[in-house]
Amino acid sequence: MTTAYLAADGFDDQLQEELQRAGAAVIRRHERLFICDGPAIAAAWAANIWHDCVELPVASIGSAARALRDIQRNWAMYAPLHHRRAALIEERLPHVSAKPVVFPAAAPTAPLGSWTLLAPDRLLAAGRCSSPFANGEVAFVEDKTGPPNRAYLKLWEALVRLGHWPGAGERCLDLGASPGGWTYVLASLGADVIAVDKAPLDPKVAAMAGVEWRGESAFALEPATVGPVDWLFSDIACYPARLLRLVEKWRASGLVRNFVCTLKFQGATDHESAAAFGAIPGARVLHLHHNKHELTLLLSQ
Repeated sequence: MTTAYLAADGFDDQLQEELQRAGAAVIRRHERLFICDGPAIAAAWAANIWHDCVELPVASIGSAARALRDIQRNWAMYAPLHHRRAALIEERLPHVSAKPVVFPAAAPTAPLGSWTLLAPDRLLAAGRCSSPFANGEVAFVEDKTGPPNRAYLKLWEALVRLGHWPGAGERCLDLGASPGGWTYVLASLGADVIAVDKAPLDPKVAAMAGVEWRGESAFALEPATVGPVDWLFSDIACYPARLLRLVEKWRASGLVRNFVCTLKFQGATDHESAAAFGAIPGARVLHLHHNKHELTLLLSQ
């Protein structure tokens, strides 16, 4: 069995370190694609994981396209090499729509395979992948007037990947909220938002219906002073180990149903803390397309 891991663009080193820590046997590297022996393992820094890969000889462009169509209909190309030949193969495959997503929307559900040319006459393909988006990259129809910064895009992506989002009247806690990009998203969905940050919110966000600002430290906030919340969000700039303690405090309180939190790395990647987040029962830790040197925790309890 062969599994391939496509590193998030610019984060090859992080994925390589993660695979090494997990003991994955890398048998070949194809630019950002790490091809390994064995079944898939959790790999947060992989933008996409290719399951049960097959390597096929392809004598011609037509035979390559036929081989892929024989496996399934929908395919996403990864072509770091042999670009022209790969493009000619892609032209013979059914078109897969890649229109920008209008949030809120569910992720695509149709199977989407991935393929690449290892050599002009050698193709690697996987009919099943971890991401419903081509090469793990999702684009949105952007809101260029409402949010005070572009942080809203990674929250949109996180909620699409989670598969559900706050609804009207649900109670949300946004820790480290200023200037309010995430609070803007949540209030736009009709949720009631307690935005916690020593710095104030953008006035436009602060004036939105359902928004309450508390000028406090997110780390000093005690769950009992807030009460039950449907969602806890955090985009705080802090060391992941400190965020882990914060998340564990709120988990222990039993007052939160859903968590969406950003793990931000300063300097070297803290793989140990990332693994600790991943070990939380039910947790998913992944690198979103809109993340920088950071990962996102998705957890529904």
